Amino acid sequence: MQYHRITSINDPYFASLHALLKRIFPPEEVLAYELWKEPLEDPSIHVYVAVDNGEVVGSTEYRYYPELRVAMTDFTIIGVANKGIGRFLMRSREKDLARLARESGTAPIGMFAEIYNPYERGEHEFGGVTPMNPFVRREVLSHIGYKMINFPYVHPSWEHNGEAVEGLNLCFLPADEELAAIPAALVVQFLEIYYSALPNKPQQWLDMVEGLRGRDQLELLPI
Repeated sequence: MQYHRITSINDPYFASLHALLKRIFPPEEVLAYELWKEPLEDPSIHVYVAVDNGEVVGSTEYRYYPELRVAMTDFTIIGVANKGIGRFLMRSREKDLARLARESGTAPIGMFAEIYNPYERGEHEFGGVTPMNPFVRREVLSHIGYKMINFPYVHPSWEHNGEAVEGLNLCFLPADEELAAIPAALVVQFLEIYYSALPNKPQQWLDMVEGLRGRDQLELLPI
């Protein structure tokens, strides 16, 4: 299996990746085809596909913020079951993030991820691929070590319509698995940087961030 980075919408694998994104995720989570041009050309955004016999069978996107010493996993997609794609993507991403941290001279403290909470909103449909079922994904991410950051979470829609998307938790994979809380200021900094690409923020998101400014530590809970 090949771990291939996509840096242009003209990459021969990008059309297959975007089709996979649309098949797996709901519309509000998927950036329009043409709007991928600038993100893919951004050297700080890492979009990789797992290629098996010339076919895109999975993908992951992530970034590392050396000034915050944290990473963010934008998504991990498994397109075909029983190929070990999830493990392949996770280990390849770990190695690349270790390289990015080493090159920046920093020691990462953890990685953020937005994780669907099907217990709150009911089950989501994800392209009919069993490994992408939100109950399965949530349990796997719990096994990996992700913890839920204890505050009500919404995020701006990637459809650029200014609406708030609910039904997810902002989670954190701490480098120190005994860590019980993280600074609220770190979460605020991260969210403001990460969503700077979406200028049309919903009022619910603005209120959420403002509320976090008045807090000190945010508890990390099991998921």
